[in-house]
Amino acid sequence: MAIPDYQTCMLPLLKHYGDGQEHTNRESIDALAEEFDLSDEERRMMLPSGVQGLFDNRVNWARTYMKKAGLIQSPKRGVHKITARGTDVLKGKPEKIDVAYLRQFKEFEDFLSLRHEKTDAEEQELNLNSKTPEESLENAYQKLRGDLAADLLQRLKSCSPAFFERLVIEVIVKMGYGGTRKDAGRAIGKSGDGGIDGIIKEDKLGLDAIYIQAKRWENTVGRPEIQKFIGALAQQRAKKGLFITTSAFSAEAEDCVTRIDAKVVLIDGESLAQMMIDHNVGVSTTGIYEVKKIDSDYFAEE
Repeated sequence: MAIPDYQTCMLPLLKHYGDGQEHTNRESIDALAEEFDLSDEERRMMLPSGVQGLFDNRVNWARTYMKKAGLIQSPKRGVHKITARGTDVLKGKPEKIDVAYLRQFKEFEDFLSLRHEKTDAEEQELNLNSKTPEESLENAYQKLRGDLAADLLQRLKSCSPAFFERLVIEVIVKMGYGGTRKDAGRAIGKSGDGGIDGIIKEDKLGLDAIYIQAKRWENTVGRPEIQKFIGALAQQRAKKGLFITTSAFSAEAEDCVTRIDAKVVLIDGESLAQMMIDHNVGVSTTGIYEVKKIDSDYFAEE
């Protein structure tokens, strides 16, 4: 089944605590994963940032909201148990517990009021949104990043071949390849020998070489172009190649590089745009937002 949203997790989580015993957060997450019959793949799914499991995040927020409503408590760090109010709620056999249900408790309303004054639209989103705060933030970030990548790709397709050549150098050097920018600048764009546009150092010591083909194209790169590049690598007895384009690669082209001894990496326009964002090429930072949480150790009294 699909991974349940954090509000769907609330009632099963409270029932899990219904035995009156103390449970660690990991015990609770594992118990709910079995309750929802999640596969190993679903349990391994991460938030876009890759710093926390998606299901773990949703269970944790379900726990946080019910704790704010006084349904569960934390007798010690990382451990929770049901409260008398939580037991009464279970006795009432609610069909579901969600944000709207929790708003009957003053403590939860006080918690919401501490956040900020909400507009009607924000009120509706709070009641209906199935995403946790982290998911909403990361989804917004990914949308901004996707829009930026699309704008970058459009710029790449309209720039001159010489500018594109310099941009490729910049990205490669910032990724740690090509030696110095001066070295890479001398090495790329001068060969043109059998489908090879340039040769760069794999590292600053020049222990190995990477042969490059960089094409500012609109049309999809197919198998014939890749085969030509592979043939050029073989003539040079090269073991590593990098084919960069502003367009995309056909399925046949991608399959072709899996069937050869040489290591050939294909970078399409979308991937190149993402690399530019990661390594700050052609982009600038407009704002930085730090996400913080309570330091439980700080408040632990000896």
